[in-house]
Amino acid sequence: MATISKLSNPNPVASLSSSFKPRSSSSLKCFVGFPTRPAFSSKLVSSSSLSSINTHPFRGSLVVRFSLADGNGSSVKRTTLHDLYEKEGQSPWYDNLCRPVDDLLPLIASGVRGVTSNPAIFQKAISSSIAYNDQFRELVQSGKDIESAYWELVVKDIQDACKLFEPIYDQTDGGDGYVSVEVSPRLADDTNGTIEAAKYLHEVVDRPNVYIKIPATAPCIPSIKEVIANGISVNVTLIFSLARYEAVIDAYLDGLEASGLSDLSRVTSVASFFVSRVDTLIDKMLEMIGTPEALDLRGKAAVAQAALAYRLYQKKFSGPRWEALVKKGAKKQRLLWASTSVKNPAYPDTLYVAPLIGPDTVSTMPDQALQAFIDHGTVSRTIDANVSEAEGIYSALEKLGIDWGKVGSQLEDEGVESFKKSFDSLLDTLQEKANTLKFVIS
Repeated sequence: MATISKLSNPNPVASLSSSFKPRSSSSLKCFVGFPTRPAFSSKLVSSSSLSSINTHPFRGSLVVRFSLADGNGSSVKRTTLHDLYEKEGQSPWYDNLCRPVDDLLPLIASGVRGVTSNPAIFQKAISSSIAYNDQFRELVQSGKDIESAYWELVVKDIQDACKLFEPIYDQTDGGDGYVSVEVSPRLADDTNGTIEAAKYLHEVVDRPNVYIKIPATAPCIPSIKEVIANGISVNVTLIFSLARYEAVIDAYLDGLEASGLSDLSRVTSVASFFVSRVDTLIDKMLEMIGTPEALDLRGKAAVAQAALAYRLYQKKFSGPRWEALVKKGAKKQRLLWASTSVKNPAYPDTLYVAPLIGPDTVSTMPDQALQAFIDHGTVSRTIDANVSEAEGIYSALEKLGIDWGKVGSQLEDEGVESFKKSFDSLLDTLQEKANTLKFVIS
């Protein structure tokens, strides 16, 4: 495949701070100090368990706190991330990837169990770092076109990250330790193109713990079924509504049933349900309505819908149909909470992490959210602690005229467009870099 215009896709994030750049495992250190936290304003958030979780917004560079805990007096490196997994069954992942990939090592030590990436992440990493220059130069000099060169840069990072997380994958018998790479956002409306791109990425990365990310657009729902049926593990991304989430679950189940495999244990999946972007859009709608009732619902929509998504997950992965697949070794498609960064500074900085804790789930966090939860997050099962309140919020928003279906469609369109722009911008940046280095690109 000379050009791989049939590959990559969704989700926003920042890169590791320059103050957190160890270069080898022998020099890795974990820090105990944290910058001072400013005061918190809770004017827009109620004391509800669904909308207010802590009062400690966090600012500063990413550092890792380790606590000492051992009955025999020896020091054991532990953080709230370890508790999150061991006590509540939720896997904390890191929503970022850049070179040097070894920078992930202290995060793994702190309890991070997987990595997600997307075009926006790679756009930032590749365009702002010289770490990719040598490989890029070699690729272009060897005759690679810009897009093919881009994919080789990405594949190397994914392969290197998969190697770091392979011990977790092995220890959990394929239950965790995954690294996600997305098909091209240009394929969001191309069913067959997405299938071929997913097959290609799966083959070229060639690691058991890679997830191929496919967007949950209507044209890609059949792609998900087909890719799963081909025995390829998938991270389904850009899910913004309950209706689309149910279609994603059905595509996974359909794919498992169509695979013909006698052992389904190595075909796994996560469903990336986006959170903070839901509040960003609905809060604007509520402010336009302007009534006290509407304003009181700000900052509550996303977590409420997520709680109902978890209830749907529990329902769909039970009963005769699911039990028949379990007999063949099938594993549940875990819910993954994506877009967990807090975009409104008036809200608690763990708003999209702390109230979404539950078993068999994943929370992928960018720097700020990860740092905040390590620093002052509370570990307890919260996702289904008050489902009736979630139902009430969801219904109250509908009564105010909020159309959840339209919200999901708008956010999906915006997400796809955002990642197309990131993807195209990065290709332009690479072309400029090639021109600057005076390469001749055919």
